[in-house]
Order: sequence, then C-alpha cells, then structure tokens
Amino acid sequence: MASSLRLTGTALRELRIHLCQKSPESNGVRQFIENDYVDLKKGNRLFPILIRECSGIKPKIWARYEYGIEKSISVENESREKKLLM
Repeated sequence: MASSLRLTGTALRELRIHLCQKSPESNGVRQFIENDYVDLKKGNRLFPILIRECSGIKPKIWARYEYGIEKSISVENESREKKLLM
C-alpha cells in the first residue's frame, strides 16, 4: 500500500518523521518505518522523506509545503495501520 502512494506532483515538498528510538509512544512509527518505509521510498525516489530519531521526543510527522509552510501532526501512540491512512 505504501508503495502506491505518490508524493510528487503536489504542493508537498518534504516529509519528516520525528521519533524516539525507545519510547512506547513511538512504537507505531517504528513499525511503520520497519515495514513500509522502503516501499514508500522506492515509489518516491526523488522525494525527500527524512527520518529523525531523538531520545525522549514525542513522535510527529512534519510536512513542508510550497513557500516554506510547515505543518505537523502528532502520531503519539498511533498504530502503524493508521499512519498508512493519514
């Protein structure tokens, strides 16, 4: 499913995933990265998808759009499946 998601051709310019390497709040994000990141990146080779790990941080997904506009959503305690639907 992640491989069929196309991120190019939209106002979206960059996707950043922030998570903690150990916290239970980041479990769903870690599962998403382990199971779906490679397929997502293969389907969007030229699109910047960045993963940022930092101890103790609350997991968020940041999106940078045209003109430098940035938005984030908290994915704390979210399941891997729910992240695929976001």
